[in-house]
Amino acid sequence: MSMTYPMHVAGLTRDLPLCKVNDDLYIGAFVIFGDVELTVACARELLKKAPEYDVLITAESKGIPLAYEMARQAGTNRYLLARKSPKLYMKNVFTVKVNSITTAKEQILCIDQDDVDYMKGKRVLIVDDVISTGESLRAIEELVQQAGGNIVGRMAILAEGDATTRDDIIYLEKLPLFNPDGTVKE
Repeated sequence: MSMTYPMHVAGLTRDLPLCKVNDDLYIGAFVIFGDVELTVACARELLKKAPEYDVLITAESKGIPLAYEMARQAGTNRYLLARKSPKLYMKNVFTVKVNSITTAKEQILCIDQDDVDYMKGKRVLIVDDVISTGESLRAIEELVQQAGGNIVGRMAILAEGDATTRDDIIYLEKLPLFNPDGTVKE
């Protein structure tokens, strides 16, 4: 039996499948990949709340369609992507380690010298689909700081768990955590 949770965000509703993290914790799988209507609506609503910025950055990979659409709607021709591994075209790579709730093992996020040069001294807005433990956010913040960028905001479509109580994150809706029987954790 698969369990779902109806998530209402940006004027739309999606049924999120509940996925087991451990014996006591399930999370709602919020995936914007392939959902153009949801991506466009969420980008529009986040831009209404966004502080003034010069550069958008997100982490690979679920934040990519969101950052792209936010940049497109804002009339910006570029956004930055913290990659999960260095690519052949990347020169002078900067890396940070990260442990995400949705990934079983430690990962890295990295940017290259072009990204550093682009964001140095600029107002940087960090965006992601969901912020939960804040580990990916912390890693991106470290990369931005290494690059000499000035973080002006942290945004996500959804905040989950401890992220819902942070006052430094702008988000559209809260995504609850779940018990093994599908009920919302209090």
